[in-house]
Amino acid sequence: MEIKVIRKIAWDNNIEVDFYQSNHEGCLVDKIQDAYYKKYDGIIINPAAYTHTSVAILDALKSVAIPTVEVHISDISSREDFRKKSLITTACKKTISGKGFNGYKEALLFFLE
Repeated sequence: MEIKVIRKIAWDNNIEVDFYQSNHEGCLVDKIQDAYYKKYDGIIINPAAYTHTSVAILDALKSVAIPTVEVHISDISSREDFRKKSLITTACKKTISGKGFNGYKEALLFFLE
């Protein structure tokens, strides 16, 4: 359902979107680097648990310098102490947290502004 909403917004605004999911940090880094070579205009990422641990994802985002929005379905600031700190935020133009799947829609709309 949520993917259909994103596709509809993209279609209505004449933009292309691509979706990717992996549980493997290296695959996520590869996809971020591929975004540079494929000339993506923006990245929307939910790094999940890697939010708090992945210097590799942070470095990949910084190295490609593609505008990025970090999205979290839950409000990470109201979770356990170790989850309140995002390493990824410093490489992002915006962080959206705690808005459920609507956070992805908000992220896409942010890029349209």
